[in-house]
Amino acid sequence: MAGVPGFDDLEIDVLSSRAGAKWAQATAEGLIPSWVADMDFPVAPEIRRALLERIESSDLGYPDWFRGTPLRAEFARRMTARYGWEPDPDAVREQTDLIQALQIILHLATTRGDAVAIQTPNYPPFLATIRRMGLQQIDFPFFDTGDGWELDFETFEQAVSRYRPRVLVLVNPHNPTGRVHTRDELERIADLAERFDILVVSDEIHAELIYEPHRHIPFASISSAAAARTVTITSASKAFNLAGLRCAVVHYGSAGLLSRRDGEPFDLYGAVSVPGVVATLAAWQDGDAWQSDLLRVLERNRRRVHDVLRTEVPAARHHVPEATYLSWIDAGPLGIDDPVDRIGKSGVLVDGGTRFGRESRNHVRINFATSDAIVGRILDGVVAGLSTGERRKAPPAN
Repeated sequence: MAGVPGFDDLEIDVLSSRAGAKWAQATAEGLIPSWVADMDFPVAPEIRRALLERIESSDLGYPDWFRGTPLRAEFARRMTARYGWEPDPDAVREQTDLIQALQIILHLATTRGDAVAIQTPNYPPFLATIRRMGLQQIDFPFFDTGDGWELDFETFEQAVSRYRPRVLVLVNPHNPTGRVHTRDELERIADLAERFDILVVSDEIHAELIYEPHRHIPFASISSAAAARTVTITSASKAFNLAGLRCAVVHYGSAGLLSRRDGEPFDLYGAVSVPGVVATLAAWQDGDAWQSDLLRVLERNRRRVHDVLRTEVPAARHHVPEATYLSWIDAGPLGIDDPVDRIGKSGVLVDGGTRFGRESRNHVRINFATSDAIVGRILDGVVAGLSTGERRKAPPAN
């Protein structure tokens, strides 16, 4: 695949001048960043145009959103068009991001000491939220089959029966493994939620970053019973790289939970900004062509990451992600105590380790949402870091 203008003509000198967390921290340490889940690509032209038009009109005063932002109807339209799910726009509310949305839902639906189930490994701020809110974490673990990542339903059902979690946080597509759950898996989760009366918070923020032949299925679309116990949280921030604009949407399938939320003091949970709404609308209404180009680039990059790892560090375990722009690498077989630190010493800042869960000590997450040339720099550092580890000796025969 030839270089793609706007996606492959990135210059490190320009990127390293950015003030955002991804490049600022790496630049301060003299590293190439591949950690925070931000993309390096320029903003989509349609989003840039919409923001500039709003600024040039000087229309940045109080918005006329007394009955909600236009995102409510646009979210419902997009879900119907893309996935055949018809959410009620009147059940949509806006929040600044998914972390805040999850914290609000847990605040409304649990009390300190309650059990909350979550897939592991998982997005570190979600795990930290459960811990800092004084909730008991119940793992819904992934295991490596050799051909990919699968959920351990047997272990999870035993834990659910014992601890009776009030909430399940479902991340689909999954961060960091890149799994896209099948309908059979989602139906099995829905059955468990129904049997044990569990509220499901479905994080679907990576839904538009899926590779063929995989398909996203909104959890709330599984059945009317599943819909009634599901809160769906999402944003344009991942698929269009808008995290700094702080704009997300929450769909409440539970009427009782929505009533509790709306019964709180006005603006207790903050409000989204005009630029955030303008950018999200432009992304969802006019950004499909840009997103198609993006997915072609990410498809190329994910294959390159896998091919290089398989060739250069074959003992490391890695599966081609089915979604997201993140790769999850198990460096355990290499015998490296701290692969994140080792790769850092080879010039690349990556994420990983126990922040993602208790069993993730030897795992590394890398971000390949950048140009072909920078992906090459990242892979050079990853391979150099992982290649310096001593392989574990085989245990003696019995």
